[in-house]
Amino acid sequence: MNAPRTAVGPIKAVIFDMDGLLLDTEGIYTEVTQIIAERYGRTYDWSIKQHIIGRGAQDLAEYVVKALELPITPAEFLVIREPLMSARFPKALGMPGAEALVRHLKAHNIPIAVGTSSSRNSFGHKTTLHKEWFSLFDTIVTADDPEVGAAKPAPDIFLTAARRLGIAPENCLVFEDSPFGVTAAKAANMTAIAVPDEAMADSKYHHADQIIRQLADFDLAAYGLPPLR
Repeated sequence: MNAPRTAVGPIKAVIFDMDGLLLDTEGIYTEVTQIIAERYGRTYDWSIKQHIIGRGAQDLAEYVVKALELPITPAEFLVIREPLMSARFPKALGMPGAEALVRHLKAHNIPIAVGTSSSRNSFGHKTTLHKEWFSLFDTIVTADDPEVGAAKPAPDIFLTAARRLGIAPENCLVFEDSPFGVTAAKAANMTAIAVPDEAMADSKYHHADQIIRQLADFDLAAYGLPPLR
């Protein structure tokens, strides 16, 4: 964990990525992609996964199909993937410290949002076990939201969330686990806190304002937010 940089502006709202940040879904993505790769005699491993964490579905599919030289189109990859993921997502668990932080911010009337590269339908599957605490968010912005023009690393998802919260982008703090998400947050002129997968090199998050290992490590008071304890 490194020391926080000076925040872009006084923090008035917090926006959370979802996959790998609030919910432990990255293992599901890995399992499903491995299943598909093995059908075609290919091996999907970290050398490829590290480059797709945080990408939108279309971008991810194009990268995987090309990297693995799969004899299918990106569109076909997504069609094959969908039922495999839909069967597994409803069992996704929360990431350590995620629910507690969300409840804490809500209790202190800090505007909060989810900004995810997932589709609205996928969001519904993933939050099956977590409907109650996800209902605490003031807004949910998915990649297929009609107000979103482009997925991460474009800033659209986060800018849409800020607009709906009624908070200027420079007063928003974003939690992200992927380099693409951090890029999106910084492009939106927001403060970006990286919470990387333990296998990801910190060097991939050089553009983040701070890197922490898990949400429970975050020093809220350093950013002018009510401390957890």
